[in-house]
Amino acid sequence: MPNIATKWILFGGAFIIATAGKSKELEINGQIRDREVRLIGADGEQKGIVSIQVAMRAAEDANLDLVKIAPQAVPPVCKVLDYGKYRFEQQKKEKEAKKNQKVVEVKETRLSLNIDTNDFNTKLNQTAKFLAAGHKVKVSIRFRGREMAHSALGADVLKRFAEALPQASTDKPPVLEGRTMSILLIPKPNKD
Repeated sequence: MPNIATKWILFGGAFIIATAGKSKELEINGQIRDREVRLIGADGEQKGIVSIQVAMRAAEDANLDLVKIAPQAVPPVCKVLDYGKYRFEQQKKEKEAKKNQKVVEVKETRLSLNIDTNDFNTKLNQTAKFLAAGHKVKVSIRFRGREMAHSALGADVLKRFAEALPQASTDKPPVLEGRTMSILLIPKPNKD
């Protein structure tokens, strides 16, 4: 069933369904249905509040597109610009922003309550590699059966593990969630 925001538009003898949903696409030229708009010229100059016909004529005279850039404003703000170029620049900015994002992954190291020294050291070395790579590490112990009665021993193991890693810092004490106790280790920033 179509939603309430669906409109039927007659276009060149064919029916096209245009939805007024939350699409990222901006309304351009004939898609703009407002009576009055605040017009910004191709040079960025404010032209004031004009009728849609005057705005469309200004866009045609400049051989550019009329684009509604702020549909929430009253009256909506429209700008005369080259829409293809505008979209290209927007996509370029999005790619650049995505490229500059640093993804921090949370790795996990699982310990047991009765972990032996060599196993402890092996897990410690692997966690040190994760921290050196800049990842956060969640160290967890899963209690099985009667081990739940000895959750204090699990907290001691986690604290000992955190203290054995000088390149990591932690902001909270070990947390018990159900049968799992965990602590989050964050790499300390390098002081160069």
